Amino acid sequence: MAREIDIRSKPPLSEATFFILLSLAPESRHGYAIMKDTRRLSAGRVLLSTGTLYGALKRLLELGWIERVDDTKNNGNRERKAYALTRRGRRVLDAELDRLRGLVAVARTRTAPERA
Repeated sequence: MAREIDIRSKPPLSEATFFILLSLAPESRHGYAIMKDTRRLSAGRVLLSTGTLYGALKRLLELGWIERVDDTKNNGNRERKAYALTRRGRRVLDAELDRLRGLVAVARTRTAPERA
């Protein structure tokens, strides 16, 4: 099991990691579905190769941010590896969302037209 960390002390997530976690937020998915969803969510900015995706998934498993789960949507086809967010992964994603909201709030105050 991964050791406990202070999530707030982690550096910002890479864009690929952010979108992988975001893809898993509503439900578990297998690798190809994560690749497709990440591309859709990022409006095509994040294009994960198979090697990049599975390297990232391995790292996220080691960190305890995701876990392997049974693929219940498999419909009797060949076995696929499916992944889901863990509680820790959800906390990491929530912390990153809070960080991004804070950045946007600061940017809005700086770029908003001055009120007379």
